[in-house]
Amino acid sequence: MTPCTIEVSHTFESLHAHVRFNNGAIVHPGDEVVVHGEPVMAPYGKVVIEDRMATIKRAFWLERQWTKLIGDLEFMEICEFSFSEEVSL
Repeated sequence: MTPCTIEVSHTFESLHAHVRFNNGAIVHPGDEVVVHGEPVMAPYGKVVIEDRMATIKRAFWLERQWTKLIGDLEFMEICEFSFSEEVSL
């Protein structure tokens, strides 16, 4: 178990959820993180910050390599699209 701080934001400027490990732990590709406790619901316009405990399940070497490979391929799919201000009819 690893101590962590979670931040859930539900504002006009930002909609996000972040987890920071208080002991400096690093999550690698393929690792799984479970934050313990009840789900955090931030009402609109608020940012909720709580201290929790988390479990990090480390991926095996093969899982880590597979995740990196698949992630790189999926990123390349995104690169195939372009965004422009032109309107297509």
